[in-house]
Amino acid sequence: MTEAEVRAMRRGLELAARGPVLGDHARVGAVVLSPDGDVLAEGWHKGAGTPHAEVDAMAKTSPEQLRGATVVVTLEPCDHTGRTGPCSVALIDAGVARVVYAIDDPSPTVHGGADRLRAAGVDVVSGVLADEAGTFLERWIASVRNGRPWVTVKWASSLDGRAAAADGTSKWITGAAARQHVHEQRAAHDAIVVGTGTVLADDPSLTARGDAGELLADQPLAVVLGDRPVPEAAAVRAHPRGFLQLADHDLHAALGALADRGVRTVFVEGGPTVASAFIAAGLVDEYLVYVAPVLLGGPRVALGDLGVGSMHERLRLDVLSTTSLGPDLLVRARPSGLGRPHHGDHADDGARTDRSTT
Repeated sequence: MTEAEVRAMRRGLELAARGPVLGDHARVGAVVLSPDGDVLAEGWHKGAGTPHAEVDAMAKTSPEQLRGATVVVTLEPCDHTGRTGPCSVALIDAGVARVVYAIDDPSPTVHGGADRLRAAGVDVVSGVLADEAGTFLERWIASVRNGRPWVTVKWASSLDGRAAAADGTSKWITGAAARQHVHEQRAAHDAIVVGTGTVLADDPSLTARGDAGELLADQPLAVVLGDRPVPEAAAVRAHPRGFLQLADHDLHAALGALADRGVRTVFVEGGPTVASAFIAAGLVDEYLVYVAPVLLGGPRVALGDLGVGSMHERLRLDVLSTTSLGPDLLVRARPSGLGRPHHGDHADDGARTDRSTT
């Protein structure tokens, strides 16, 4: 690879970040280089049904310039016909001489573009800035490989691990900065999940809102787990992205149903019972724990039974970061290693929820 190609890959990652955060497609960027390494065109994937990044970039230059050019793209060109044709074929038909990409596409139905390009005589180089691209696409890659959405579990608690005071009140455990961070996380996930207990107890809207209470541009699909009826007047029924109730208590089945709807990332925000169910089932990819410097005592703990009977069964986490949000502390963590066997999967949230879910 050349210095120009490395620079182009870095630019490709910048372009990829312009793509939509929500949706089941990868965020991909591409740059077309002349044989001398000059930038001819740039492009990125703008969402389902739109041209993929390579095709978007190639459309911005001439057929004469494309012949013998190099296309640098952050993800292996697809070899699949869906709402758009295979990018591998488009690259071959355009007469490009070289394709440089960062990481292989993990989907077995899409993977193979590199092989087709090589068979057609195109020079193909892979692995350029693979670590950076892999980090950028981490959630999407994990979702494709696992066959389910990436799951983030959030809760807010006092320093002694309580989600509410003894009388059930919990507005507000955390301060404004922490609550706004939660809204930003909602906007960064395809779906927000709570149990029916949360809906019945707190009537949350499950929207992503700004400092002034305005709706953010990106809204998660509102998902309620459990078979208890959601009242007709419930705020969640007016959600701008839509409302979905999944009565099946099997979390694996619920995540599969969401994956079938194109959901790649899930934000679990629904009280101790539903959060504990996801943890006990071994279905959590990341934790966001907002800790307030207060003590509450009492029985209203942030988590319930996790199926841990003794110390050797404890669930180990790797803390990725700790961030101050006003007076509060955000702990971002992930499961260590491969985890342990699954236990329960039931998720009708019958416990009173942390009222930071609104």
